[in-house]
Amino acid sequence: MTKKTQLSTLAAALFAASACHAGVDLLAIGTADPASSDRAARTHAPLENGVSGNILGGLGSGLAWAGGSMFLALPDRGPNATPYNPLVDDTASYIPRFQTFDFQLKRNSGDSGLPFTLRPTLLTTTLFYSATPLVYGTGALGTDESHTLGSGAPALNGRRSFYFSGRSDNFDAGAPSTDPDNGRLDPEGIRLSNDGRSVFVSDEYGPYVYQFDRFSGKRIKSFTLPDHFAATALSPKGNDEIAANTVGRIANKGMEGLAITPDGKTLVGIMQTNLIQDKKNSVRIVTISIATGMTHEYAYLLTEGSGVSEILAINDHEFLVDERDGKGLGDNSAAKVKKLFKIDLAGAAEVSGISGDLSAYAVPKTLFLDVKAALVNAGISAYDVPSKLEGIAFGPDITIDGRKRHTLFVTNDNDFLPRITDSNHPNGVANPNNFYMFAFDDADLGTDAKGNPTVFQKQKILEASFR
Repeated sequence: MTKKTQLSTLAAALFAASACHAGVDLLAIGTADPASSDRAARTHAPLENGVSGNILGGLGSGLAWAGGSMFLALPDRGPNATPYNPLVDDTASYIPRFQTFDFQLKRNSGDSGLPFTLRPTLLTTTLFYSATPLVYGTGALGTDESHTLGSGAPALNGRRSFYFSGRSDNFDAGAPSTDPDNGRLDPEGIRLSNDGRSVFVSDEYGPYVYQFDRFSGKRIKSFTLPDHFAATALSPKGNDEIAANTVGRIANKGMEGLAITPDGKTLVGIMQTNLIQDKKNSVRIVTISIATGMTHEYAYLLTEGSGVSEILAINDHEFLVDERDGKGLGDNSAAKVKKLFKIDLAGAAEVSGISGDLSAYAVPKTLFLDVKAALVNAGISAYDVPSKLEGIAFGPDITIDGRKRHTLFVTNDNDFLPRITDSNHPNGVANPNNFYMFAFDDADLGTDAKGNPTVFQKQKILEASFR
């Protein structure tokens, strides 16, 4: 029996006796052990900051459904919340990767708490690399009278395997930030191809959009973004890079989200915030033809949060956008804005040749789910709602009382910090990667820009891709 069939059968059995009602419902919360290691044991050696090179963390930067009960979780550039060298913004030689999980559902006993538990089981870890040489820092930009830094080239490199790294000095100072030969990579969005054999990844450093082989991690293709997304004066220090550029992405606020249309033909990236040349809160959406590389740009207006973390395709023209602030667990504050808005690109204005204030061209948006409110209503303190709820993905359909419902998973980036101690948690509290599972109906999606009921079209992953 395949994974896909197993989960469908299990879901039908688990949910058959559950009460069913309209609205988006929180059904389960899964947790990945924040103190464990991933499967890339060959990267276990301590990084420059002393943190293990294969610490399991940061999983919520991106999340992709891989069919059946399988999900791909994407960490970002690595554990840079541990200070050691401000000359490189405390970034270390962590090799970017993705983790493959099997999500297992189980019915809870009793009437208290959520009706189900979700147990994520880590299966494999896949490291990202290039078959052609990459540019790494010599360490000079991270060395002064108080700090010493060695080469940024990963020790794992071989004759035909040059691994990407999270260290911020791995760039060619004579090329733009989008140069695909740069060795630095800060992954933020991940989606799977329809044949299940490739993953597409978006990043903040470039911004880059790369295609990798799902099973080996080898880079297959680099997509070229328009020049106005690139910064030209590069630095290992984000604030210095921001001050030195007048055009391009803002450092550490690059292409935060990535979607793929259900037909598998188009990638849709979204920036975290505005480009330098655009007005604050004017966020660009970029569609990319996988076959031709042709791009189109549209505008999204931030109205409540300080940035965007993800985008997810409902069909070929409607999407969910994760808009949030930085408050919550990890920020020593109460979470406020963690919302999913629905947008429609059908008939949207092209903004490729426009800069500045894009608000007049922004796509319409409607609230789909207030994630923070849903978690608080489930008994979670606003101080314990993770500050970085960044990854969203649809999952397998389930059956409740004979009625099919869709599933949505939301996850957080824990910054590779297993525990948090602050004024709201003076004795310390575990800071895991959580996976929040919601159920919804077609009616919860409302209507499109023309007033027609939104049609949900989930991506179909070939079952032959499972291993």
